Amino acid sequence: MGTVVQLKNQINNSYFQLKDLVDEKLVLVEEKIKSKLISDVNLVQEMSNYHIETGGKRLRALLTLGSAKLCGYKKGGRDINLAACVEMIHGATLMHDDVIDVGSLRRGKKTLNSIWGNQSSILVGDYLLSRCFELMVEDGNLEILKLLSSTSSKISQGEILQLQHKGEVDMLEETYFKIITSKTAELFSAATKVGAILSNQKNKEKEALEFYGKNLGLTFQIADDTLDYNSESKIFGKKIGKDFFEGKITLPVILLFQKTSSSDKERLKNIFKQDAKSGDDFKYTLTLIKKYNIIKECYKKAEHFINLGSNSLTVFEDSDEKKVLEDLTSFSLERSF
Repeated sequence: MGTVVQLKNQINNSYFQLKDLVDEKLVLVEEKIKSKLISDVNLVQEMSNYHIETGGKRLRALLTLGSAKLCGYKKGGRDINLAACVEMIHGATLMHDDVIDVGSLRRGKKTLNSIWGNQSSILVGDYLLSRCFELMVEDGNLEILKLLSSTSSKISQGEILQLQHKGEVDMLEETYFKIITSKTAELFSAATKVGAILSNQKNKEKEALEFYGKNLGLTFQIADDTLDYNSESKIFGKKIGKDFFEGKITLPVILLFQKTSSSDKERLKNIFKQDAKSGDDFKYTLTLIKKYNIIKECYKKAEHFINLGSNSLTVFEDSDEKKVLEDLTSFSLERSF
């Protein structure tokens, strides 16, 4: 257990090191989000305040700030404004996600839709997006405007693609990676590329950070999906089973279906076709996942993206920022929160 805790602390340090590098600016990002979400409509203000208070890792904002610092951005507050913009896009997608998934808890607190209903949650999510676009226009850089507006479109398409394949236990890996690239990796990628654009970097540096962000996002999502079926993850305080009961088809299920016998395949199909799944259904699925060592296989696939992400930063000179961003790929896979 001591070794696990030591490893966990070492991995988590990269996240806190990134926060320390840009701590003063992150505070300003929070202030920018609060000021941008001020509304004369009481319900909008109440829901916005609740959303801000629920917090989160602010990882996407940190990536924008960290990438800008890596690229030498020093003057002005454009990195703060655009980090806030990226974070607000993420917040809007979470509000929409919770409605689609009929989610009732996020980060241990009640979701907006479980308190104020689906209609209000969707509209406040739209309100966040509209405020994001105001920030993009205020920034005035057409490349950034095109990047972030395109990213918002891709996220929506990823959501629809996932919905289209809900309960489809024989989903192709290729389809899964299309979904998580659109839903998660595209925003990570945009967050890091923005940092390079702000600093007027050459295409090589822009592409390197874009590629880094994409692979970091893929690692992050694979880890998240794998934790949902990892019975050992209680060490890291992660509740398991959420994706299963919502009927989401993720990498552990896809890999499991590839390996199981014909009779198990049939039973898995029947389980995921059901609107309501039982605790016994989940136990059965977990037993199969353990039997075929699926968790290890998922992490092995994620390690491929870790290596791609870390290696993409070789175009930059050695620095504290570069080292932290390299280490962050392992945090995404093995984080404890």
